Amino acid sequence: MMRAMPCWIDTHCHLDAPEFAADVAAVRAEAAARGVGVCVIPAVQVSAFDAVRQLAHRLGDAYALGIHPLYVPQAQDDAAARLAQALAAHAGDARLVAVGEIGLDFFVPALAQAPWRERQTQLLRAQLKLARQHGLPVILHTRHAVDAVLKQLREIGVTGGIAHAFSGSAQQARAFMDLGFKLGFGGALTYERATRLRQLAATLPLHAIVLETDAPDMPPHWLYATAAQRAAGQPQGRNTPGELPRIAQVIASLRGLPLPALAEATQANALAALPRLAAWLAPPG
Repeated sequence: MMRAMPCWIDTHCHLDAPEFAADVAAVRAEAAARGVGVCVIPAVQVSAFDAVRQLAHRLGDAYALGIHPLYVPQAQDDAAARLAQALAAHAGDARLVAVGEIGLDFFVPALAQAPWRERQTQLLRAQLKLARQHGLPVILHTRHAVDAVLKQLREIGVTGGIAHAFSGSAQQARAFMDLGFKLGFGGALTYERATRLRQLAATLPLHAIVLETDAPDMPPHWLYATAAQRAAGQPQGRNTPGELPRIAQVIASLRGLPLPALAEATQANALAALPRLAAWLAPPG
């Protein structure tokens, strides 16, 4: 039986993270109670492929397979071949909606230098070619590397997917949109000091925006504890997919948009970015 369309789609949520090991089902149920109909769970390394796939099936969610740039130093020489095997083995799985999380990370100093900079690029190119081969969109990590990722997309000829946790310029946003990509926005824009990010969320075309939590990472401001607060014994709040509607309310306020209108638009955008998800969630007709 086909599922009804959800209200909110968390396009990037690491429910397989250790932070959720003890209570992932409860975390997901709480998010569902708040209207989060689907989470997309991206893998970050080969050893997580099976766990991510099984978790998505158990929770009724979707998943992506890929090797995250931060995990390139741990990746074996056969990592791309292992991804190819997994994509082929699960090609008929409707819950497999993308190749990801893949990309480049030049924020970490060691990864921005040889040999890891070149290794990141090699692995990204291999994964982009696999995405093109399997007709899948990609979920991209682009921290301090937006132009470098765009260059690889153009060279390999990959169009479509999501630029996760987008924090680039308006010009870079347009470059992604020109390649058929949506831009992921989450907890980072809830901080008033994030003026450029908030401006982008307020002014980019609505059709370009998808929502994400990146849980347990990227906590919104209401969960964040400063170093002084942590030293005084206040714990850092745990980000979960249940925070998505409140993050969405911030975006709706920035845009002067009713929350239901944002829900409808971002849902449509997520389904456009991830066509397999759209086919899976299509109501019977």
